[in-house]
Amino acid sequence: MQDSAPAFRLILLRHARSGWALPRQRDFDRTLDDVGYAEAELIAQSASDHGICPDLVLCSTAVRCRQTAEPFRRALGEDLDVRYVDQLYAGPAGVYTDLVEAHADRTSLMLIGHNPMIEDVLRKYLGEEQSAAALANGYPPAGLAVVDFSAPPSAGRIPAAVLSTLLIPEPEEVAGQ
Repeated sequence: MQDSAPAFRLILLRHARSGWALPRQRDFDRTLDDVGYAEAELIAQSASDHGICPDLVLCSTAVRCRQTAEPFRRALGEDLDVRYVDQLYAGPAGVYTDLVEAHADRTSLMLIGHNPMIEDVLRKYLGEEQSAAALANGYPPAGLAVVDFSAPPSAGRIPAAVLSTLLIPEPEEVAGQ
């Protein structure tokens, strides 16, 4: 943990576990499964317990991402500023980093999205070595990474960044929900 507040804090959250698409159901409309609902509740409560409360949440419009975001309103407060962004559903990692740079004037920003984009963004800001050390088996569903920057990121400039917190719901916690 850093001694002083970071210049900018990025919180990356991959949506919780979702079920397979039903016949004739669009991928966009896939919902969380029972494990995913439990993961979303646990990760939101854990974020609250760790004092993680972003200034702004940008969330994919996909159903499973919106369902992952809802427990954060209960855990962090109904006044949590959550905005839904279509481009986070199908856009590449560059869309995610463009949104980060566009909102880097804030103190903190949370993105709720999809893999592989969430993992790609983490790798971009932390580098391969630090990312691989933190998430050797990839970015799990409902995984929440807090990346603290020494200066706000901007186009063409990635300031020093460290992974200050990594929250992953444990299977035994999910089973106990």
